[in-house]
Amino acid sequence: MNHETWTKSQKKVKLLTMRLFIPLILALGMGSCSIPEAPIPPVQENHELVVLTRNSPTTYYEDAQGNYAGLEYDLVKLFAQELGVDVRFVVATEFSKIIPLLTKKQVHLVAAGLTITPERKKIIRFGPAYQTVQQQIVYNTFALKPDGIEDLIGKRIEVIAGSSYVERLKQAKKKAPKLAWHEISTTEIEELLEKVANGEVDYSVADSHFVSMTQNFFPNLGVAFNLGEPEQLAWAFPKDVDPYLYGKAQQFFDRIQKDGTLRRLLDRYYGHIDRLNRIDVATFLEKMNSTLPSYRKLFQQAQEITDIDWRLIAALGYQESHWNPLATSPTGVRGLMMLTSDTADYLDVNDRLNPKENVSAGARYLLALKEALPERIPEPDKTWMALAAYNAGMGHLEDARILAQRMKLNPDSWTDMKKALPLLSKTAYHTTLKHGYARGGESVILVENIRNYHNIMMKFEPAYNSPYPVLTSAKREHSLAESPEHPDKKVTLKAQ
Repeated sequence: MNHETWTKSQKKVKLLTMRLFIPLILALGMGSCSIPEAPIPPVQENHELVVLTRNSPTTYYEDAQGNYAGLEYDLVKLFAQELGVDVRFVVATEFSKIIPLLTKKQVHLVAAGLTITPERKKIIRFGPAYQTVQQQIVYNTFALKPDGIEDLIGKRIEVIAGSSYVERLKQAKKKAPKLAWHEISTTEIEELLEKVANGEVDYSVADSHFVSMTQNFFPNLGVAFNLGEPEQLAWAFPKDVDPYLYGKAQQFFDRIQKDGTLRRLLDRYYGHIDRLNRIDVATFLEKMNSTLPSYRKLFQQAQEITDIDWRLIAALGYQESHWNPLATSPTGVRGLMMLTSDTADYLDVNDRLNPKENVSAGARYLLALKEALPERIPEPDKTWMALAAYNAGMGHLEDARILAQRMKLNPDSWTDMKKALPLLSKTAYHTTLKHGYARGGESVILVENIRNYHNIMMKFEPAYNSPYPVLTSAKREHSLAESPEHPDKKVTLKAQ
């Protein structure tokens, strides 16, 4: 993709972003509360935990189903459950106000992806570290890549005011006195990274996990070099924090590290973000502009039938065929959603190359696979496993779940299943299982790619609110788990 084409694509993307940004903020405003004006009482007194956070994909946001999500959100909700209290989130409007509000004891703690730094430790107290990140200098790959701090002198650099990035730049300035930057009052690093991608500023600073995530939206963002040593993220408390609350937080993080809960949450939000390369993302964004409009309505109609987010169905279709309705594989799977002849017959598809029939059938098949899985499997794990079964077949997925149990892993966790599925191609394992050999590693890659494509679409494509009620009868009709006429279909049907 050349610079001119990329610029046109970025303009379209920016318009879509503006359309999405305002409704999201309004929704968050209704779901969160204003910041208390006076110090709040201890948690155990009011039976309420008040937590300050910020709106970002690494902390607290609204997902495709209109539910709140984010690593910090999930951690806080689990902690509140362990305390046996309600939780109230308040969202900071500016990053620079987060620590002052904490020191005034207007919230019990801050869960906003804060890094532990020497300067911050002088005025607040940090809980146990839960993630390690690396500050990075981000640049636009259409420009020359800077090799070190000296190359940043005289350039347009913007960073978030009050962030640890400012601390690191001040340290760097000691070696490069002419280094200068501009501090922006915002909570959202993505705003600054988008300005770098659009050529409005030359450089910015961001943590590694956020850079990797944002590169899936703006593939012309590159990492020039690391700034300083790796840092750790942690919750922040007032310096004289209530010993009861702090002790409970220590116990909580100790437990979730030992029982694997933290590992699974980190994988849920970040385990897939490095899967796509720059060309993959650029190609997908181009296809969203050129090809998706022809099939958007079909994906939305499939949502009406299945109640599965149309953007997830579209992401699956892209992974399968790059939205090519005439796609045919050497093994005979065909069409936009790449259906086998058996699957097409079972779902009453007359012509697999007809996009309308193919998209509807692919979505119904995915729904049937979800319904064939045990109800106890939580979301989004159930969806990721259904996608893996879409590729490998339900029988091989069940083999992998059995294998996970043998390995003392959790068969209801996608994080653990990512370890078990690749073993289906190894003789020592698949010979001990009912359905034998499978390219389980391929299924993992498929799911992780779809997760990325879905995330990209959730940013740039609005959710679809169907004017019709969900056709639950279609769910029953096409549920593989409940079909008395095809008792073995849930383990033999495959769409690859």
